[in-house]
Amino acid sequence: MSMVSEFRDFINRGNVMDLAVGIIIGAAFTAIVNSLVNDLIMPIIGIITGGIDFTGLALNIGEASLTYGNLIQAIINFLIIAFVVFWLVKAVNRFRAKEEALPAEPAAPTTEEKLLTEIRDLLQAQARQSGV
Repeated sequence: MSMVSEFRDFINRGNVMDLAVGIIIGAAFTAIVNSLVNDLIMPIIGIITGGIDFTGLALNIGEASLTYGNLIQAIINFLIIAFVVFWLVKAVNRFRAKEEALPAEPAAPTTEEKLLTEIRDLLQAQARQSGV
């Protein structure tokens, strides 16, 4: 099998396509969360903490600048994303549990089951007639 045909088979698998869609949606979702954090949450946290801007926090060592404020921002982004994903998964699981809890319709009896039921009924009728 050539490298091109192996690659084509790999790309055409359903899981790879699902993963690609997930990554694209995840990137778009990350942009939304970054905006939420940068434009809404961080200014509120800045007000609560007395106007500290986390993105500007840095430790200068010689000519190197360790911008630990960006790390704080990334941690807050992660926690928000994890919290939202947690609630999404919880909602999906609740929905699936409701679907699974619904009683399934009983399957129609097979021909064999119908015959066995008739035989059982005949044997019971014979037993009642003979007084057993």
